[in-house]
Amino acid sequence: MNTCSDITRHFHDPAGAITLDETARHRRRMKMVSDNGIEFLLDLPEARLLRHGDGLVLDDGRVVEVRAEPEALHEVRAQGARHLLALAWHIGNRHLAAQVEEDRILIRRDYVISDMLGALGATVTEIEAPFDPEGGAYDGTHAHPLDNHDGPETLDHGHKHD
Repeated sequence: MNTCSDITRHFHDPAGAITLDETARHRRRMKMVSDNGIEFLLDLPEARLLRHGDGLVLDDGRVVEVRAEPEALHEVRAQGARHLLALAWHIGNRHLAAQVEEDRILIRRDYVISDMLGALGATVTEIEAPFDPEGGAYDGTHAHPLDNHDGPETLDHGHKHD
C-alpha cells in the first residue's frame, strides 16, 4: 500500500482526488481511499487540517488532491468592515470554527448562534459550501482562501512558519 507523509500545494495533473468534509480532513494517520479508488496510508508527523487544494504526495510520486466537501453552513455578512470585525469577535468568543473572508464569515449551521448574530445586525444565510476554517494560533499553519492549485502560492504548508 502506498504511503503519504508529505503535503504540497505545488502540483499539476493529480492522479486522483479525495473529497472530505472539514472534520474528516483533520488527520494524522489513517487509511484513506481516493474518490477514484487509490488506497493509501496517510502518515503525517502530527495531526493537521488538510486544506482544499492540498496535494497528498504518495511514495510512488503520484499526488492525490484534497477537495473540501460542501457542508451545511451559515454565511455571516455585516454592515461594514468594523461590524464584521465585531461579529468575528463574538464568534471567536464562543470558540467556534470559522472561515474568515474579506466580506463574510462562514460557520457551521447553528441556529442559536444565527439568532445571536441576527440580533447583532448580521445578515445570516444558510448555504452549502466547502468549509476551510482558520487554523489555531499555535498549530503552525495558516488558512488560505479556497483556490485551485494552479494559482499563485504564498505559503508552503509542509513546514512551520516563524
